Amino acid sequence: MIRVDEKGFYGRFGGAYIPEMLHPNVEELKENYEAIIATPEFQQEFRMLLRDYVGRPTPLYLAQRLSEKYGAKIYLKREDLCHTGAHKVNNTIGQIILAKKLGKKRVIAETGAGQHGVATATVCALMGMDCTVYMGELDIERQRPNVERMKILGAKVVAATSGSKTLKDATNEAMRQWINNPVDTHYIIGSVVGPHPYPEMVARFQSVISEEMKWQLKEKEGRENPDLVIACVGGGSNAAGAFYHYYNTPEVRLVAAEAAGLGISSGKSAATTVLGTPGILHGSKTILMQTEDGQVVEPHSISAGLDYPGIGPVHAHLFDIGRAEFVAVEDEDAMKAGIELSRLEGIIPAIESAHAIHALNMIEYQKDDVIVINLSGRGDKDLETYIKWGGY
Repeated sequence: MIRVDEKGFYGRFGGAYIPEMLHPNVEELKENYEAIIATPEFQQEFRMLLRDYVGRPTPLYLAQRLSEKYGAKIYLKREDLCHTGAHKVNNTIGQIILAKKLGKKRVIAETGAGQHGVATATVCALMGMDCTVYMGELDIERQRPNVERMKILGAKVVAATSGSKTLKDATNEAMRQWINNPVDTHYIIGSVVGPHPYPEMVARFQSVISEEMKWQLKEKEGRENPDLVIACVGGGSNAAGAFYHYYNTPEVRLVAAEAAGLGISSGKSAATTVLGTPGILHGSKTILMQTEDGQVVEPHSISAGLDYPGIGPVHAHLFDIGRAEFVAVEDEDAMKAGIELSRLEGIIPAIESAHAIHALNMIEYQKDDVIVINLSGRGDKDLETYIKWGGY
């Protein structure tokens, strides 16, 4: 049975490895969040906002031309159609209601591709709460439209200028800020990373994805279970949401697409399960890319959302026990897959999601298998990267 234990571990991964100064923040959340989200009042507000504000349920779309090309029945779970353009808002809706019920007045967040930052700024505007988003200086440059969206929504965007100036560094800055403002501030972590209870809490808010997939497949195929579920993994929140209700259904294959960047052996990669070893990253034990003396290796991906040096502890566990298959997709192949989907189906995917599309070329499956690919976001934010790459 795959589930988190009372200390926040999935097998040997997880937990809360945090400095003493963070204990009050994390303990307050751990002691209160489950009781709060279990109340009818919370669930009513959460479900109402997912329906009326986010636009759920998102469609489960049978991609006919993609299916013909690959010889399988391929469905796309259209998280790109959520308000703000990605799955991230499922989690921020849940966490902003939680923050309000905990009496918090201010919200901070980290972001890589900017989608989580936009989703956080969006719900803070909705609830009238002060919002600061930390973002790597490099990501600010390559995700400029999302930076402008955050500012229009009223958020303050603070550049992280250390390290690789990407997601890892933005997370470091956000955690430092949280330590300094424990009483009035809630930190909305955007992925299934960080100290317990964040990985499981974020996964539960995102599990609406696989919850919907089950009844949608029942309507379309007469069965709740596909043969395969494919999702991209950086930290892994969209994959956790797509896998959640299938963790303990072994006949459903779970496939996670990581970013291989310029190649596994290039020194410019984010293929954590290939290059990583167990260690501590951002408050939990997981698999991460690190040197022999424990220094984090800087990741690389053409996708601003996948260049994280580790994976969430639930994904480390799924990899560790062989429950999920991990494939490493290079930049070039992901970009080609993004263009392929655009021209076969009229859907421009986020570059993160394009990694999941390319996974079809890296795994074996049977003719007419039912495959669900979680299309975690749309490509609006990545148009400049697509244009530069393809010379359009």
